[in-house]
Amino acid sequence: MLLNNLALPILALPRAAKRLVVAAVDFSLCVLTIWFAFYLRLGEFIELSGPSLWAVMASVLIALPIFAVFGLYRAIFRYSGWPALMTVTKAIGVYGLIFAAIFTAIGVQDVPRTIGLIQPILLLLSVGASRAVARFWLGGLYERQLKLATLPKVLIYGAGSAGRQLAAAMANSHEMRVIAFLDDDDRLQGHVVNGLPIHSPDDLSHLVETRDISTVLLALPSAGRKRRNEILNQMLHAKVSLRTLPSFSELAKGTITVSDLQDLDIDDLLGREPVMPDHALLEKDIIGKVVLVTGAGGSIGSELCRQIIQVGPVALLLVDHSEFALYQIHQELQAKLVGTAVKLVPLLASVRDERRTNEIMSTWRPHTVYHAAAYKHVPLVEHNPSEGVKNNVFGTLTAAKTAAAQGVANFVLISTDKAVRPTNIMGASKRLAEMVLQALAAASRNTKFSMVRFGNVLGSSGSVVPKFRQQIRDGGPITLTHPDITRYFMTIPEATQLVIQAGAMAIGGDVFVLDMGQSVRIMDLARRMIELSGLTVKDEMDPDGDIDIEVVGLRPGEKLYEELLIGDNPRPTLHPRIMKAHEDFLPWAVLEEKLNALEHALNVNDIDRIRLMLEQLVSGYTPEDEIVDWVHMEHEAGVADALDAATVPS
Repeated sequence: MLLNNLALPILALPRAAKRLVVAAVDFSLCVLTIWFAFYLRLGEFIELSGPSLWAVMASVLIALPIFAVFGLYRAIFRYSGWPALMTVTKAIGVYGLIFAAIFTAIGVQDVPRTIGLIQPILLLLSVGASRAVARFWLGGLYERQLKLATLPKVLIYGAGSAGRQLAAAMANSHEMRVIAFLDDDDRLQGHVVNGLPIHSPDDLSHLVETRDISTVLLALPSAGRKRRNEILNQMLHAKVSLRTLPSFSELAKGTITVSDLQDLDIDDLLGREPVMPDHALLEKDIIGKVVLVTGAGGSIGSELCRQIIQVGPVALLLVDHSEFALYQIHQELQAKLVGTAVKLVPLLASVRDERRTNEIMSTWRPHTVYHAAAYKHVPLVEHNPSEGVKNNVFGTLTAAKTAAAQGVANFVLISTDKAVRPTNIMGASKRLAEMVLQALAAASRNTKFSMVRFGNVLGSSGSVVPKFRQQIRDGGPITLTHPDITRYFMTIPEATQLVIQAGAMAIGGDVFVLDMGQSVRIMDLARRMIELSGLTVKDEMDPDGDIDIEVVGLRPGEKLYEELLIGDNPRPTLHPRIMKAHEDFLPWAVLEEKLNALEHALNVNDIDRIRLMLEQLVSGYTPEDEIVDWVHMEHEAGVADALDAATVPS
């Protein structure tokens, strides 16, 4: 370690200074080898003066120019092994001939002729040894310095304990190189921690320009979302990418490592500071009970499962028709439940399969069912409307009727803001699913049916955020359906916690609406994500920017704006983020008859009839596009082709 510390200042010298150092070493070796050659010849050490000093001067004046000509000072650490030895041998061979010619062949008074033979041999050994020592002592460090110089340079925002731990963990990182800290505390600015200087955040732009900084790592796990927003807005102009550490609760497991770094979650910019959950509401329908989640492998269903196992049910039933999705969430949860008594049961099933659904509920008798199984992708459901309605409406109906028959105490439907005045099949089917539960709730004595309606969740399978992030990684362009499109956003953990708490407040037939905050313009979101990746938007203002934003047009059934309420009469609840809406519905006796007619139309894929019935059943449903069902369009094209063929004269 001491030798390494001594070597680092040498390696930090400019190339010209390094050449002078090596030339000085060679100068010293010329002197020493003359002195030692006299000792070998005379048997005693003599003072270097008079004739011996002439030998020293001759050696230096002959050797250094020859070494320079042979390139021994051109690439100091590149010469190693056999090529280096050959180069040194050739240079000293030439030197030896000249030196021996002067002191052995011609002779110099009072200088033994054998000095001309002994000293070149000693110089060859000593110069060769010096290069070998330099190679073994400095070579590895030099190569490491070269590698470090090629690593992306980063700053750590936050010189607290988390920042210091992160810097220590990255000391030997092969991914990036920490240059300095940034910190708001002016008492720390100007000081050095673990060899790294601490700068003011105001110096960021200067550091980016002068030190070629590519990334800033936010080591502020205890900072609230509001504070993170302030910091991120402060950094937007600097054109650096941002990565962050998770919260303290996630880091509590152990020491911070480089693997803890995450891509910056856009929820730091869109979300609000979450309200602390009411633990009494969280536990009411879960703790010590059997809980079933349909669609357990989906983005919402899987997060519901994560939240539920933290509360402590007796058993959690994971129901999903996707084998891969079910396997993934089961493996993840199983690893978290080691050493606990919670029973985890993965069950392959479709909620449209009445026999299988009844079999599951009659076997485990769940107390609470969270129904997250649904087709949610607007364009896909628009292109496959029959399947969307069958799954979203009749899958919900099957699961709800089975739950009532098996004595389930609470049944909570995960709904969507797209159910409000829908312009697409997906939204209309979810509103009709709500109406099914409202009607069943009015007729049910034992099961409390409720539904929770909210907007987009960040990171879900249908969210634009992961799509935009991947497009940025691919170099663009970001594809946007409309420049003025807006959406509500909420984090998945906050949404699922609110779903659980809303369900616990249900009395039957409740339509809960989550407070989603302010809607977000997706164009602004796209720009922000590009800027936080350290890139620039390519547009008219900056034609040389990095990422283009391409407007591709609204997709089938897509709305510019989403709403959360059909009426304007939300009522508050015990929770500040949960409201209760009053929505009209049809009595079960009337709705059941209409559902039977709808089911018949679905079975024959009569898309015109399906759309007409949805318009009649769902208040505010106004489809804005022509029918885009793939099967329907293919049949229409076939009929048109047949008619064209029939009109061609024979």
